[in-house]
Amino acid sequence: MSWRIVVISNRAKLDLQLGYLVVRGETVQKIHLSEISLLMIESTAVSLTAALLAELTKLKIKVIFCDEKRNPSSELIPYYGAHDTSNKVRTQIAWNDDIKGNVWCEIVRNKILNQAKVLELAGHNEANMLKGYADELHFNDETNREGHAAKVYFNALFGMGFSRADDNTINAALNYGYSILLSACNREITANGYITQLGVHHSNVFNTFNLGSDMMEVFRPFVDIKVLELSNLGMLENFEKSQKMAVVEVLNGDVLVESKIYSLNYAVKIYIKNVFRALNDADVSLISPCCFKE
Repeated sequence: MSWRIVVISNRAKLDLQLGYLVVRGETVQKIHLSEISLLMIESTAVSLTAALLAELTKLKIKVIFCDEKRNPSSELIPYYGAHDTSNKVRTQIAWNDDIKGNVWCEIVRNKILNQAKVLELAGHNEANMLKGYADELHFNDETNREGHAAKVYFNALFGMGFSRADDNTINAALNYGYSILLSACNREITANGYITQLGVHHSNVFNTFNLGSDMMEVFRPFVDIKVLELSNLGMLENFEKSQKMAVVEVLNGDVLVESKIYSLNYAVKIYIKNVFRALNDADVSLISPCCFKE
């Protein structure tokens, strides 16, 4: 099982040598590609060989590129994630509104219950209100319990004056973490032969990652609690390298799915496969919630 998250922060040249990623910077380091789940190119002073990019794509290793401010700006996605991609896309197009609405309801329920757990862990009584919202969910979340829960949730975590639209380090950390989650979900979507543009709920014509945006919702609270922890420790006066690395490490944290503990990075793989099974078999009971471990 690949598990390493490799972040390249300084000037370096990356190439491929006998199945190893070779990082040539101030020193030379080698990491076998079979160990890597995510490669993040944080510095714009990094060069890569075409042979390395081709092998990373073949092995379905997620590669994220950052801009001059060291924020994720793009990712490497293969054209072909599975041998039967064409058939998978036809199946995806044929998903009917009934199963999509039911699956979205399950995704939102899992997300809200994870948010409630974050509030419980942080000692906020609003957790009970969120559990009530989860119980009130209807088909396709027609009453927008997700939106009501989000308002209560973020105000409880970061204060009544907090808004997700604010320009501050908390939102910078949240957005950074969410972009990593989106990339992880996109990796699994394409690896399973589906396309990211056609979502279950998200349908913005300008969003290339509608399906990834659907799938990632369940995992957002795992980023939220890490950002809360950094904020409570007084570590978010700035959002720089050490804080970013702490957020990236969320992918290696333990979570519970299918009654077993896995890293979040691997749980994304399991969860998304289950969602596809539910969509294809029209059976939402096939979705095993991804939760905080007890």
